[in-house]
Amino acid sequence: MTYGRRKRDGRVYDTDTGELVEQYQFSADPSFINDVIVTGTAAYFTNSLQPELYQVPLGPGGTVPTPDSFETIELSGDFEFIPDAFNTNSIEATPNEAFLIIFNSAAQALYRVDPASGVAVEIDLGEPIANGDGLVRRGQTLYVVQNRLNQVAVIRLAPRYTSGRLVATLTDDDFDVPTTADLFGNWLYTVNARFGTPPGPDVEYHIVQVSLR
Repeated sequence: MTYGRRKRDGRVYDTDTGELVEQYQFSADPSFINDVIVTGTAAYFTNSLQPELYQVPLGPGGTVPTPDSFETIELSGDFEFIPDAFNTNSIEATPNEAFLIIFNSAAQALYRVDPASGVAVEIDLGEPIANGDGLVRRGQTLYVVQNRLNQVAVIRLAPRYTSGRLVATLTDDDFDVPTTADLFGNWLYTVNARFGTPPGPDVEYHIVQVSLR
């Protein structure tokens, strides 16, 4: 999987100037650094080709550490790593930031992860989630973008994040392989990757607004 070897680092940019502030070279090979969640104390990166996460601690006021100041978190417990497959994809955090929530594309499963130990507990949904990609959470509700299915699964999580149930599925005629999402007010915004469309200078990409009311 040569494509994975091109995505081995995490970068921090100044949002005012666009300048590169710091770069973290994660050492695993092969690698496909896929997603990141920033909490009050750290940034956590997923690697789709390794059973591990990377933690970059944040200092006072969100200051970033030196390039070698990151930790590798080995995933264990219920986590199922499938060799030669696309595993950990997206990542979120629980409201109190005590746990991380990750999606494993190959296993079609969600996991609650203790960031201190890497121990993962599968979140029992009663069914697999196919084509899961981006995650975004509000309270106990988790939105899972299902890219090639052109839909978003809405999951209500139990208080301890060890189980959940599918309560709705969001669709929109403008979805064209959405891969990530965010929330603002009563709206969900998804980004179309358009994987089935050959890229080019005239190809348009869209953000789709979906009402949550």
